[in-house]
Amino acid sequence: MSTEHVTEERTIEERTIEERIDGAATTVGSLWPIHSFVTANPLAGFEGLPFEEAVGQASDLLGGRGYPSPETFRAALDRGQIDPGILDSELAERGYEADPETLLERMEAEAESTSAAGGPELRNAEGTDPDVRRVDRVLTKWLSAFLDEGQARWSMPNREAGFYGAVRSVAAHDGRIPDEGVVANLPRSPIDAIEAVLEPYPESQWVPIFEEQFAALSGWTGFINQRTAADGAWQSAHPITLEGYLAVRLALSDGFGVDLEPSTGRDGGTVGSGDEIADAFLSAWEASYRREVVSSVAAESEALDAGDSEVLADGDASDRPDAQLVFCIDTRSEVIRRHVEAAGDYETHGYAGFFGIPMEYRGHGSEVSIDARPPILDSKHHVTETPADEGALARHDRWSSLREAAGGAIETLKTNPATAFGFVENAGSGYGLALAARTLVPGRVRDLLSGVGDAVPDDHEFCDQTVDHRGDHAGDLPVGLTHEEKVEYAATAFDLMGWERFGRLVVFTGHAGETANNPYDSSLDCGACAGNPGGPNARLLATVCNDETVKADLRDRGFDVPEDTVFLAGEHNTTTDEIELYDGHVPESHAEDVERLRADLGTAREHAAAERVGSAGTEADGAASVREAERRAADWAETRPEWGLAGNAGFVVGPRELTNDLDLDGRAFLHSYDWSTDPDGDALEAILAGPMVVTQWINAQYYFSTVDNAVYGSGSKVTQNAVGNVGVYQGNGGDLMTGLPLQSLMAADDEPYHQPLRLSTVVHAPVDRVTETLANHEELTGLLDNDWLSLTVVDPTREHRAFHYEEDLEWTSSSERPDVRHAVPNAPAVADD
Repeated sequence: MSTEHVTEERTIEERTIEERIDGAATTVGSLWPIHSFVTANPLAGFEGLPFEEAVGQASDLLGGRGYPSPETFRAALDRGQIDPGILDSELAERGYEADPETLLERMEAEAESTSAAGGPELRNAEGTDPDVRRVDRVLTKWLSAFLDEGQARWSMPNREAGFYGAVRSVAAHDGRIPDEGVVANLPRSPIDAIEAVLEPYPESQWVPIFEEQFAALSGWTGFINQRTAADGAWQSAHPITLEGYLAVRLALSDGFGVDLEPSTGRDGGTVGSGDEIADAFLSAWEASYRREVVSSVAAESEALDAGDSEVLADGDASDRPDAQLVFCIDTRSEVIRRHVEAAGDYETHGYAGFFGIPMEYRGHGSEVSIDARPPILDSKHHVTETPADEGALARHDRWSSLREAAGGAIETLKTNPATAFGFVENAGSGYGLALAARTLVPGRVRDLLSGVGDAVPDDHEFCDQTVDHRGDHAGDLPVGLTHEEKVEYAATAFDLMGWERFGRLVVFTGHAGETANNPYDSSLDCGACAGNPGGPNARLLATVCNDETVKADLRDRGFDVPEDTVFLAGEHNTTTDEIELYDGHVPESHAEDVERLRADLGTAREHAAAERVGSAGTEADGAASVREAERRAADWAETRPEWGLAGNAGFVVGPRELTNDLDLDGRAFLHSYDWSTDPDGDALEAILAGPMVVTQWINAQYYFSTVDNAVYGSGSKVTQNAVGNVGVYQGNGGDLMTGLPLQSLMAADDEPYHQPLRLSTVVHAPVDRVTETLANHEELTGLLDNDWLSLTVVDPTREHRAFHYEEDLEWTSSSERPDVRHAVPNAPAVADD
């Protein structure tokens, strides 16, 4: 046989193994680094299965619960969150006639029986096999050293050779690595190492072996999944591959004598009666929530229809609001939007917080670029900040250097105890007082820091963005945008929101959180911007829309932008509810408009803060509520500066008029959409295929982090330790934790604040148009058919009736009697009904 033929066969064989490895790794969801934490479904690899079956298989493989505990269901029943009639119907549909309490007790008994029998909770618990524990200790030591992103004082040697190459070069010098088996003399190729270890096992077991080995350290595997897919700067400099990681793990297992024979595969799945009962309770809980939202939206739809006729009769349809503010669809925006609208003649809208421009962004003074776009999209542009005001730049740099020096001193204290003792001793009582102040009076410290901050110009005050594309590239990405791209991004935004009129001021409002001493601070920033602040994206779209040539082309495309309309950006601090306006380029003709808006935003802030901190309706004034919100943001001992997106359960797609009279309690994502301006359904398609998928990711992360925080969350912040600037441990080592901390989800140790419900989407549009959109997107119908989220359509063309998606593009319609339903098949049948 020729050398060429042997090489060709070898290449095919390697490719086959790599494909099996890639497929096995999908059972573990992607994990983003902690500095840009992105909420995502930890069971994304199982979304091709029905939910009930998926959580069973994930339980077998990962060891996590898939449903809320009986105690959680019992508390929801007691609070009236689960309608008893709906629950009885869901239970009867599954063949259960016993009373709910008896069934909850049966769930508890089955859970205890499974645990006693050594179910997945015990099988996957750390330390059940001492040899596996040895593998994990060695492997996580090298993973944390290799994957470090700038935190470690000493780097792992030879990182440029990749993870497998680096481990291969240091293995002989690590006394913890055995001197026998494959690991004692690692082959040059990771595929060769994998094949050598798997030689005793039949090929039919290889994929199950891969799945279990990836699941053993699912956090590190998830991070490798994300890092290899993103292929960013760290991956380019220090590459790691799934086959390289797997080769090291298998070789260590071989050296420590671990039996690799798989105990389970993806074809099985533990689905007992307890899970079936839990599924009924969960479905009833979701249906109870959904019924309230849908009935409210349907009622508002009918009232809106009648109201539009009255407006047209009175000739008032052309009235302009004082300002229009576009917020992210984030659930926290729902609260501030209500209060902004109550403060004056303002109109608010919801749009994904990256404002439709998928970009890679590099701020002033930053050493790295960030992906300021949703994780389901690729970056299309590179945008940087360029100093434009030399005087402001000098002030900024002077103050920044002082802050950086102070920050460096604090970091030294945190990482070097010996230095810390010497520093405190030499610094004397002044430093001790500063520490005490930071702990005991954080609000005063924030005032001081804010005062200093006021003297330091923000980047947007002295930097311009590289908006125009002039042929330059940063890597593979063009720097800036072409004129045609500017027009398209602006037109798309107005199309998706259904805009036909414009106020004198239009504010694109990004958002970010504020917190001290919090590894999960990026989880409070904009999810649509990959866990980064949304202000830069808002600035870019505002600059684009202010371009006179862009405005002219928008008018040619049917968007009648008045000459006096000025676009500006802002950023909503979701922790304190302050909205900062970036008004440096606003003309003098609009100065009074801006000042009036700023004052009204201050009023809205006080009311929103009162609602968030729980003082709404009490004697506490708005200023006191703002002070409490600021204290939470500045207190470095505060484990819960804000609730983030906890409570999220719904996604409403429709005009703001459907919800502006509703208090949705900060639990609903809101995306502006007007079906009457979208005859071809293009805007609807973009919303369902984009923002709805992202919100489902967010919802799933909160759901699973709540139902089993030990496996799918990250435990208490109090006992977390940051590692490598990429994630957190519980304790001093082991696997990376994959989800949200307890304090983001729980009001108390045994009392969830977040209600673990799957996402309920409500769309205001003709049902046949929605059906046509779904028919073109198998990934969406797959999520719906497999019960990962629900979809209800309130159809304004069919007497504002609600149609609930069932399966295979079929719907049920609720008549005036809620217990009467009839099937609605596909789009043509609906249209003819």
